[in-house]
Amino acid sequence: MVRASQLLHAQREPAVPRPAATVLLLRDGPQGVEVLMTRRSATASFAPGAYVFPGGGIDAADADAHALAARRPGQDAQRLTQAIAAIRESFEELGVLLARHADGRPADASDVATMDRHAPFAPQVRERGLVLAADQVFLLAHWITDRDLPRRFDVPFLVARMPANQSPVADEAEQFEPVWVRPADALARHKAGQFFIIFPTIRTLERLEKFASVDAVLAACAGEQPLWTSCPRAGFVQGAEARYMEHEMQYGELALVAPDGQLLHHLDWQMDHAVPLLKNVARMTAPNPGVMTGPGTNSYIVGDPDTGYVVIDPGPEDPEHQQRLWRATNGDIRLIVCTHSHADHSPGARPLQALCRVQPPILGLPSAPTARPASHFVPDRVLADGEVLVLEGNGRTHSLKAIHTPGHAANHVCLVLVEDGLLFSGDHILNGSTTVVDPPDGDMTAYLDSLDRLSAACDEFGIGFILPAHGHVLGFAKEAIRMLKGHRLQREARILAAMRQRPSGTLEDWVEIAYADVPPRMWPIAKRSLLAHVQRIEALQLAG
Repeated sequence: MVRASQLLHAQREPAVPRPAATVLLLRDGPQGVEVLMTRRSATASFAPGAYVFPGGGIDAADADAHALAARRPGQDAQRLTQAIAAIRESFEELGVLLARHADGRPADASDVATMDRHAPFAPQVRERGLVLAADQVFLLAHWITDRDLPRRFDVPFLVARMPANQSPVADEAEQFEPVWVRPADALARHKAGQFFIIFPTIRTLERLEKFASVDAVLAACAGEQPLWTSCPRAGFVQGAEARYMEHEMQYGELALVAPDGQLLHHLDWQMDHAVPLLKNVARMTAPNPGVMTGPGTNSYIVGDPDTGYVVIDPGPEDPEHQQRLWRATNGDIRLIVCTHSHADHSPGARPLQALCRVQPPILGLPSAPTARPASHFVPDRVLADGEVLVLEGNGRTHSLKAIHTPGHAANHVCLVLVEDGLLFSGDHILNGSTTVVDPPDGDMTAYLDSLDRLSAACDEFGIGFILPAHGHVLGFAKEAIRMLKGHRLQREARILAAMRQRPSGTLEDWVEIAYADVPPRMWPIAKRSLLAHVQRIEALQLAG
């Protein structure tokens, strides 16, 4: 858990979300699934002028109308209330009535014509002996409005099949211009500036366009659990607002820098100055972007003016990068730590050390005999497994605990900032790609075992965030490690299948099968990790 005293910004309480419900009315069109959308009033208090799905706030009367609704097994009281609210809103806004008569006949246009869309809904349903078709309204997703916005909603996104014998008619007050549109077409029109939609709508349409039919959508929602849940976060990219869901690479960094959701952080990669992440943590990215390094190698600065600083991974030998690290610390560097000896991590250590008036020791693990010549590294002092490096001053303490994590490299080490629950993962865990495990210095079994060690450290130290050597900060640390290990084991299963399919094959044969989902231009790099998996498979005698 990050110390509140180290947060960059004064925190404020986000607005409390109001309960609401939205329904996606679907039909099968000639070219696939179509969804009903309408344009909101230009004077609406939320998302004015945007094309949306019908919906609105949940009223107390919705919870009181359970006796009027059909309910399927597994649909609890809360979901039933939400479905009723969605049915009511679709009627009031678009004149679409999801209901049936007592004999099972679906409500049609003649039933809608006898009802007043501006009068209380439930009494009209009761008077006509209708049964609300809540059992045919399914949960697709759960959205909670972004924390930075002044008006917030807690909204299930529901789905239902459009009644075949009804036509939507907008109320011309809150909603205008009902339109049936394929998700892909709505997204394309939005990109062209012709169809304004907001972030949750965009992401929902992106997921929806993958379904071939309404039946496929409803079948996916049969489990009574949302297919995804999200409360997005926002930052700036090239000066413009950009929003991200929990699975996206930028989300964790926004959660670390502005946990209350304030729109403050710039996500653009900076090479000319340090980017503050906390009061006691900053990132300086080296100007070495590439296929293997992503946006560049992240050097991290831990500490403050009273405690002095530790620099983690001073990067490649680049005089300007080392000068920037020196200036960012005012030259008060107490320790330099290299997570491993690869050429984009450790060569900057000696030049940075030489810049300091009182030269700090360089810590890490020496490169193993298996390391490539370009990865030769000898620290001033070997960093012991479990050793704690302490910075102290003016009543503050920043403690970094070393965890030996061989796998990506034989001499790899990660660091935990104990007081704030941060993991500096070097190349063992990256954001945006999986790391290469390249024998003989790389070892897949050691890599997986080290992931287990880091997962245990998450429990021991309450680690919430991972600060990788490449990419933005990762949130949901333990879940990220679990997913990474799962990905590696899934890849191993594909490699094992390829080996069994072509028992006399070569690495080139197997990479085409096991990495068929990866662009062929990346196969030469993938082949390194494939070899590590093959060696593990053979050592464990998994091929049978």
